[in-house]
Amino acid sequence: MAQTRRTKKTAEAPKVDIGAEIFASQQDLEKLKGIPVTYMVERLKQALTNAYRKDREDHRDVPAENVIVDLSEKGLSMHLVKTVVEEVEDVALEIQLDAARNYNMDARLGETVSIPVDIAKFGRIAAQTAKQVVIQGIREAERGMVYESYADKAQELLTATILRKDPNGNIFVRIGQGNDASDAVLRSSEQIPGEEYAEGSMIRVYVLEVRQATRGPVVCVSRTHPNLVRRLFELETPEIMEGQVEIRNIAREAGSRTKMAVRAAMEGIDPVGACVGPRGGRVGAVVEELGGEKIDIVVWSEDPCEYVKAALSPADVISVEAVPGQKACKVLVPDDQLSLAIGKEGQNARLAARLTGYKIDIKPASQAEIEE
Repeated sequence: MAQTRRTKKTAEAPKVDIGAEIFASQQDLEKLKGIPVTYMVERLKQALTNAYRKDREDHRDVPAENVIVDLSEKGLSMHLVKTVVEEVEDVALEIQLDAARNYNMDARLGETVSIPVDIAKFGRIAAQTAKQVVIQGIREAERGMVYESYADKAQELLTATILRKDPNGNIFVRIGQGNDASDAVLRSSEQIPGEEYAEGSMIRVYVLEVRQATRGPVVCVSRTHPNLVRRLFELETPEIMEGQVEIRNIAREAGSRTKMAVRAAMEGIDPVGACVGPRGGRVGAVVEELGGEKIDIVVWSEDPCEYVKAALSPADVISVEAVPGQKACKVLVPDDQLSLAIGKEGQNARLAARLTGYKIDIKPASQAEIEE
């Protein structure tokens, strides 16, 4: 008599036919928002697993690895994984051998079997959970896309439209266009003193940083950073973009005055003239963008004395003497140039010191003669 052959059989869980609808909606999302279907499906499976664990009739919070969710275009099904034992101590996670063989005829002690979960009653909760996950997933994906889009634009010059001002004085602006548009914050500390920001007007801003926050990425921009001046000159001066002229350093007191040191990267180029432009058009465009901020453009030099002399422009300098063993120098100027060399409230000398990195001691010629 032929022996009956036992075949391995695993019970199938009832499928809820919402898989096709979910996939169709995810495909639409991928086209509209660029959110991958696989990403959202994994999020949905995780959410449905957690929802089932918390909504069990026995109120047992079973481990996530014991719940298997199958979500595809064919439908949605769920299994609960239990361990085969002789005596059941934990009904939620264990099953007797005889009962296990109703689901898998080859089940043995110590092995696991997958028990189909009837999710017909779970359908409403599943639908609500799916909706919440989709909404949250869209938000997170959009935040991630904004972060990735603008993280690469840190230290760049962008055009922004002013949206509003908050009670703390921070200005919120819109940068980018179309689908790439995003909000950014121009903090009060990054605003040019005395500059007026009218709602709807457009300004140039320098992207300081893009950082992740609890509510999504935050793009921080500035109007006071020295590199704003650098980027504006790069935009206005082809010689800088082509590498013929190099900006070596910038010292700035936003809204008042900036000193910029430049050098020619090739022979026959006037670096200052290139930045000033025909009839002062290039530097004039930068000054206009910065609301009338004065800009001194000087030639950078490897010789510290020559560099300091140029940095004190527009004042005339008689001589510059380096102090041995120190990063400092003594400067001699005509008596009638002293106030110009020092500047209002010491601004000219202060900016020159920051530009060159040297401590500058300025004296008039008459005082030097008396000391001698």
